[in-house]
Amino acid sequence: MTRKLYVRTYGCQMNVYDGERMAEALSTEALGAEGYEPVDTPEAADLILLNTCHIREKAAEKIYSELGRLAPLKAANQDLRIGVAGCVAQAEGAEIAARQRAVDLVVGPQAYHRLPELAARARAGEAAIDTDMPEEDKFAHLPARPRGPAARRAPSAFLTVQEGCDKFCAFCVVPYTRGAEVSRDPARVVAEAEGLAARGVRELTLLGQNVNAYAAGGETLAGLIGRVAAVPGIERVRYTTSHPNDMGDDLIAAHAEVPELMPYLHLPVQSGSDRVLKAMNRKHDAAGYLALIGRIRAARPDIALSGDFIVGFPGETEDDFRDTLAIVEAAGYAHAYSFKYSPRPGTPAAERAGQVAPEEADERLQRLQALLTRMQHAALERAVGGRAEVLVEREGRRPGQVAGKSEHLMAVHLTAPDGPPPIGAIVPVRILEAGPNSLAAVQDGAAR
Repeated sequence: MTRKLYVRTYGCQMNVYDGERMAEALSTEALGAEGYEPVDTPEAADLILLNTCHIREKAAEKIYSELGRLAPLKAANQDLRIGVAGCVAQAEGAEIAARQRAVDLVVGPQAYHRLPELAARARAGEAAIDTDMPEEDKFAHLPARPRGPAARRAPSAFLTVQEGCDKFCAFCVVPYTRGAEVSRDPARVVAEAEGLAARGVRELTLLGQNVNAYAAGGETLAGLIGRVAAVPGIERVRYTTSHPNDMGDDLIAAHAEVPELMPYLHLPVQSGSDRVLKAMNRKHDAAGYLALIGRIRAARPDIALSGDFIVGFPGETEDDFRDTLAIVEAAGYAHAYSFKYSPRPGTPAAERAGQVAPEEADERLQRLQALLTRMQHAALERAVGGRAEVLVEREGRRPGQVAGKSEHLMAVHLTAPDGPPPIGAIVPVRILEAGPNSLAAVQDGAAR
């Protein structure tokens, strides 16, 4: 009987990608009779993998809580094995198995190519813990991705091209859980893009903790985007997440010169206060960030901007926070993410004096989110009456309706006079109405 695998992924897009590759590494296609088939519930699994994120506060405690909920399944099925993967696994290591006896396997994000061996050891009742950051390229050791119509998948996909970060922002655990910046060989990236295109993917988002620091095989991210955009079948390319200090001239130019590169950019700034930015070790200031946005908009005037913000960073004053509100207004975001500062163990900011009172940080977060919500609504309203092209990703909420994303990464619910277009079609639409978080549209031309 074929073994069954359940993967639950937490956190960022890169974790989503990692979760897919973990499942592929353990699949029957890769391992034959020793492999696993995916299932939708932990109750049906022979191996449960929690693919974890460590960015937010109390991430480890949430995983232990989830493990506590899963432990009774282990008591009822002695053949069940439970594993913890990802960044919490990297940070906590063997402590996870020591603290929660239901855990059989622990693997960090740079070692999951070794999952088949670890799973076999866990089945044999042996210790299966690997949080190394090996020099070997894990991607070179992972099995080839499934190809062809039989392996068809959703029309948009993530593709990791860069991992790790050398910036050492004072609040961030990424350099400690993902390691130093490493960029994948461009030929391997293109080969993976070709395989995804063969499975029906039409839009690729290139991923990295600091993706615009990509540098490998003589290519920058701009060059890699051009190569991926040239893959037959790939009609849309995006990338995330970027650092302002790595937005090179060629990457800015690519937004004007590569038609497949979508007019959307996630460019975190974190704060509008130069004093706080210096304390965060961001190595840029507010004026430089706004000047950079001006250059990007000069290259691609219709670009939609997104960002990240942290409020309540140690030492942040009300004046510092007002500077953040000011930079939000000046930048004109179509969308943005905002968070209350979370002390992460082992980071420089965690032990810093001047921690902001939780209630004060909460109040600032509410004010910032109210402003960002107003700006998002305004961006949606501006789209009404205009045209867009929507990549159809799924069925809609109503009969005959489909849903997808516009070029600007806006969610669109679409109706068509002659019936809903198929999943994977790119459809010209006319925007009829704006809702709180999405647009309503009608097909206005032939799909392709």
